[in-house]
Amino acid sequence: MSSSNASLDVLLLAGGISSERRVSLESGAAIASALNRIGHHVVTLDISPTDISALDQQPCDLVFPALHGLFGEDGQVQRLMEERGLAYVGSGPAACEIAMDKARTKQLLVEAGLSTPPWRVAWKNNPRPWGDLCAEIGYPQVVKPVNGGSSVDCYICNTPDDALAALSQSLERNPAMLIEKCICGPEITVGILDGYPLPLIQIKSQADFYDYTAKYHRDDTLYIFDIALPATTLQSAQAAAVQCHQHIGARHLSRVDIMIDAQTLEPFILEINTMPGFTSHSLVPKAAAEANISFDALCDRLCRMALRDRMQERKAVNA
Repeated sequence: MSSSNASLDVLLLAGGISSERRVSLESGAAIASALNRIGHHVVTLDISPTDISALDQQPCDLVFPALHGLFGEDGQVQRLMEERGLAYVGSGPAACEIAMDKARTKQLLVEAGLSTPPWRVAWKNNPRPWGDLCAEIGYPQVVKPVNGGSSVDCYICNTPDDALAALSQSLERNPAMLIEKCICGPEITVGILDGYPLPLIQIKSQADFYDYTAKYHRDDTLYIFDIALPATTLQSAQAAAVQCHQHIGARHLSRVDIMIDAQTLEPFILEINTMPGFTSHSLVPKAAAEANISFDALCDRLCRMALRDRMQERKAVNA
């Protein structure tokens, strides 16, 4: 493994085919700039199911897949990198596949004894009427893609008509939608870096909720570190996030999104993201900065983790 100050050849993957392509390109540009500032050599390439030549074009020390969503964060690209024996940043194929499927993640959380809001899954040709599924969850409820991110096609529905309209529109673009009980209370996000939690962030959106525009375009979204909640509540949320990260087998980094019930102060895990964004608005870099880890140092540290873990895997195979 290279020494901690050695220059690295990094293949950065950015773009992809998902609805989060634009975010991926922004994340990739920010990561490339950071790694170049440190002195690493970075080549940025795109990738798609019909063109995976980026993984075979040139030798590199490691791959940094700044990819989100379908064919990027769902385990497919990770499996291709595993087949090639490449060191890469982020979770392995199995953890990525689980995290990308919100319904599967929630089922695993329940099995692990972790709280998550009640849910149902609606398919375009669902054997049960969508209205029945919505009624079982009750209102208000959140309708969002089972496999998706950045709050694309995410709706808060207060009535049956709202929910059916949201499902009708979104199921034209998505194979399955999650119908989830809306937990009313503060929204907390917990970044996990190498198994340890970063400072918690409370998100206060000035929009109806923390949607795509609030995440990436509005400058009035508030990110609060001095959170006005009991210490026991914050500790519970932090512990639940770490358990979630461990339970699905994530590595290097993740971000766990949590809602705090305003009445009971119980934390409810919404989902886990195995490749959080690295844009100017992104949450994990903000949390790292609060922990005195600069953006450049964060990107460098993730590269070192990828090399460290690949070396440990090779040693285990040869033992």
